[in-house]
Amino acid sequence: MRVLVLGADGYLGWATCMHFSRLGHEVAGVDNYWRRRVSRELGAGPLMPTPRLSERARRWEALTGRKISIHVGDITDFGFLLSIFRQHMPDAVVHYAEQPSAVFSMMSRERAAFTVRNNLVGTLNIVWAVRETVPACHIIKLGTMGEYGTPNIDIEEGWLDVEHNGRREKFLFPRQAGSLYHTTKIQDTDLLWFYVRTWGLRVTDLMQGPVYGIMTEEAGIDSGLLPNFNYDEVFGTVLNRFIVQAVAGLPLTIYGKGGQVRGYLNIMDSMRCVYLASMTPPGPGQLRIFNQVTETFSVNELAQKTKKVGDELGYSVRLRHLENPRVEKEEHYYNPKYTGLAGLGLTPHRLTGEVLAGMFRLVEKYKKRIRTDAIFRGIKWR
Repeated sequence: MRVLVLGADGYLGWATCMHFSRLGHEVAGVDNYWRRRVSRELGAGPLMPTPRLSERARRWEALTGRKISIHVGDITDFGFLLSIFRQHMPDAVVHYAEQPSAVFSMMSRERAAFTVRNNLVGTLNIVWAVRETVPACHIIKLGTMGEYGTPNIDIEEGWLDVEHNGRREKFLFPRQAGSLYHTTKIQDTDLLWFYVRTWGLRVTDLMQGPVYGIMTEEAGIDSGLLPNFNYDEVFGTVLNRFIVQAVAGLPLTIYGKGGQVRGYLNIMDSMRCVYLASMTPPGPGQLRIFNQVTETFSVNELAQKTKKVGDELGYSVRLRHLENPRVEKEEHYYNPKYTGLAGLGLTPHRLTGEVLAGMFRLVEKYKKRIRTDAIFRGIKWR
C-alpha cells in the first residue's frame, strides 16, 4: 500500500512509519515539529536524542534499503496537505497529527484555543483532501479511550444499542471527556461520522489507551531510530513517567488516591493495531471503532509494579500521593470491551516484570539527560 503518516515525528508516528516500511509498504511521513518546539519552550525535551525526521529517514534507508519520504508542513494548511495527497495518492492515511496532551489543553485559554483549532481543522482538512484526491482512501484516526470517561456501565467498542419506548437504534457510545483535549477527540469522531454518512468515506477510529514503552522491533537496530520519548507532565504518559522518576531517584507522583483505572498497551502493540486495521479496511460509508487497549490497571497498580521491579534492580523507589490536580473520579467502575483487534489477530505484549526491567535499563543509559524539574509541575484543571 501507499501509506501517509501524519504526525510522523511523534512518539507513535515515526515508529509507525518504520513498521509499515519494514513490512514492504510505500511510506510518506508529515510533521511540522510543533511538539519539539513546545517541548523546548517548556524545558522538557525527549529523554533520548532524537534526530529530525530527514536524518532518521536517511539512517533507516542506509540500514534497510527502504525509503521513507519526509515532508515538513502543517496539515491545518489545506493547500499544503492537498499537495501531499496529490503527490502520494495514499491507500491509507494514519492521523496522529493532533495536539496530544490533556495537560497542555488545560494550561491557558490560548493553549485551549490552539488545541481546538489544530485538532478539528486538521481532521476536517484530511476529510476534504481524501474527498478531492482519493475518495476510497482509508482514514485511520487515533482516538482515545479518554473520550468515554468513566461511565458506570460497560464501555462497548464505539457503539451502543439503545431501546427506548419499544424502538431500537444504534448510537455512538455516549462520551464524557475529562479534558478539553479529549473533548476535541470526541468532536473528531463526530466530524468523521458525519462525513462517513454524507460522503461514504472509510474510517477506522482507534480508541487508544495510554501507551508505554520505548523499544520497537524496528528501533532496536539503531539508537537513532528510537521514538520521541517524553517523560514530563505535559507530554509523558504515566508509566513512562514513573520509570523515569524511579531512575532519577524521585518519588512516583500518584494523583489523589490512585484508584483511577485505565486501559493500557505496549508501544509494539500500538503499531500492530494500526497495521491490522489498515490491512482490513471497512467498506464505504462505514465508521469502524476499536478500543485499542490490552490490559487495565489503576494508577496504584502501575506504581506498585514499578516499585517492585525498581527495588529488585537496586533502586529504593518511593511513592508519593499528591492532591489530584485534575477533575476526575478516583474510585469508579471501569470495564471496557476490547475484542475487535484481537479478532483481527492481535497477540498482546503483557506488562511483565521483564518488560519493566527493560524500560529501566534503557532509561538508565540516558539518566544524565533527565530534567527533574520538568516531570511534575502541578498544572491544575480548575
